[in-house]
Amino acid sequence: MIDIEKCRITHYPAEVLAGQAKPVENIDDNIRQLVKKMAEIMIAHKGIGLAAPQAGVPLRLFIISLDGSPQNVRVYINPTVTSDGTLGSNEEGCLSVPGVFTKIRRCKTCKVTATDLDGNEFSEEAEGLYARALQHEYDHIEGITIVNRMTQTARIAHRRQLKKLTE
Repeated sequence: MIDIEKCRITHYPAEVLAGQAKPVENIDDNIRQLVKKMAEIMIAHKGIGLAAPQAGVPLRLFIISLDGSPQNVRVYINPTVTSDGTLGSNEEGCLSVPGVFTKIRRCKTCKVTATDLDGNEFSEEAEGLYARALQHEYDHIEGITIVNRMTQTARIAHRRQLKKLTE
């Protein structure tokens, strides 16, 4: 049972962000409450995506709302994201790594297969910002943050902020 009241944004280098998340076994009211809480956290922090580990819960679940609105929140339970195509470099930020914006190389297109809150499996092709958001959130459930993907130069440029987060 997840204690929804304890769900807050977790910051790098929190342990929950570094490990591989566990599959969601059962889509029940507790999971629905978690999704609702995650949407509140994401919107309050002006994000467009949030993975369960970022809310302190090590489960394979994330949400995305490309315009940051509550009406457009989509839920991805136990997703797989397959990236393909050419790489593009774009600036990314992360709610769990506040104050850090850095160029991250990702595939311009990807495919996602996941389960929604009603237990239905779906698959989609994604490109642009949507593809980037899917890959970013998928990284979180795999225990990867933008800090792991930064270039050495970016790490040096952001060393003060990263040090502040680790203290």
